[in-house]
Amino acid sequence: MTQSSEKPDLKAATAAEPAQQNNTSKPEQPANKESTVKPTAAKPSASTATPASKPTTSSSGKGLAVLALLFGLGGLGAGVWSVLQIQASNDLSAQQQQQLSSMLSQTKDLAGREQQLSQTLAQMPSASQLQQGRELLASVQAEQQLLSQRLETILGASRQDWRLAEAEHLLRMASLRLTALHDTNSARFLLQAADQILMEQDDPAAFAAREQLANSIAALNSSSTLDRTGLFVQLGALHQQASQLTHLAPEFIQSQGQQADVAQGDGPGRWAQWWEQISRYVRIDFNASEQVQPLLAGQSLTQVRLALGLALEQAQWAALNGATEVYQQALQQALAILEAHFSVKDSSVSSLRTQLSELHEQKVSEELPDLNAALITLQAYINTRSTPQEPGTEESN
Repeated sequence: MTQSSEKPDLKAATAAEPAQQNNTSKPEQPANKESTVKPTAAKPSASTATPASKPTTSSSGKGLAVLALLFGLGGLGAGVWSVLQIQASNDLSAQQQQQLSSMLSQTKDLAGREQQLSQTLAQMPSASQLQQGRELLASVQAEQQLLSQRLETILGASRQDWRLAEAEHLLRMASLRLTALHDTNSARFLLQAADQILMEQDDPAAFAAREQLANSIAALNSSSTLDRTGLFVQLGALHQQASQLTHLAPEFIQSQGQQADVAQGDGPGRWAQWWEQISRYVRIDFNASEQVQPLLAGQSLTQVRLALGLALEQAQWAALNGATEVYQQALQQALAILEAHFSVKDSSVSSLRTQLSELHEQKVSEELPDLNAALITLQAYINTRSTPQEPGTEESN
């Protein structure tokens, strides 16, 4: 700041020196002119020289005033400039102080972070420990991958074994449905499901088992369909209908003359009334067109119904088991009981006889395919898959 303030003073001094030279030179010019114009008056007297010095003093005073004014203006400008410079320097110093404080705070933060990083680095393991951890992690990952592969192999084999066990169970169910209930539709569906499981195995060793299943399915498709369940239900409905049968007693229609005699109450009327009461217990028909059957009542009717029901139940059992001879004999026995103890004129009896005759003509048995061959072949295939292979064969594979 001292150098900058000294430079304007030097400039003002250098600018003031030419002004003084100009002011000093200007009063001398008229003297030179007078000396040139009037050379003869070069040596005046003392009385004449005093008036000529007055103009020179006045002009020199003006020059000094101007010079002083210039010096004042220069000093004023230099002061203003110095004040501005001082303000600028103050602002600059304030900014520098702010920057310095911010830098100090940043330095403190950096020092704290550096300390935290140093602590963290101190807590971290060394390079040798990191290398050991990497080697341990690589070994663990390798073992985990090996275990996952083994687990997938075991689970895959177990899933296949489960599916094969399901196929064997389906084949057993088909054989049971075919032998016990003679249900060809259900047996065909179960055999197709078992064949689908063997197809999903995609194993050439399952060819023999699939061939036996195909033969069994073809035999079931060629056989006729017997509705054993329908026969059983129909015979059950007829059994309920037979349990409600009643014996139809013969009816005698009186003539109008007899009814008039009974209504009069006289001698002939009394005789007719008496005969009407007797006819409730004993009736004589001399013109009977059909065989006269004994009237059933009480225990006798119950025994006949029971015999008829047993015959129908025997027919139901024969229908489910495919016993054709037993089925036909049971229905013939039921028809014989109806003909022997019930009147044909009863509509319920005639309807029951018609239905029994229709069921007597239906077949309850047919030649069914044997599924044991297919079951044995499937079991042999499952045993070959479940038996472990020898080490030599595994190495060769």
